[in-house]
Amino acid sequence: VVLGISADSVESHAKFKKKHGLPYTLLADTEHTVSDAYGVWGPKTIFGVKYDGISRTTFVIDEDGRIARVFEKVKSAGHGDEVAEVLAAK
Repeated sequence: VVLGISADSVESHAKFKKKHGLPYTLLADTEHTVSDAYGVWGPKTIFGVKYDGISRTTFVIDEDGRIARVFEKVKSAGHGDEVAEVLAAK
């Protein structure tokens, strides 16, 4: 099962999913409950501007509910293939 989670609103997720034709569920974590629990919400800096946000991270969770692999500082290009290789090796 693939789930996408971000702090964006449900409405924003619906538009993004439709625009990109995504086949998986997107979850709105507007209160940062999940992102705080996984340690991916916090201070960021882009072009000298500091703000709080999510660090793009992928967690592969095994059938027992344990984190089996973590991909940090994810770039979208090629990442799906990288995750698919890990899953195929299991």
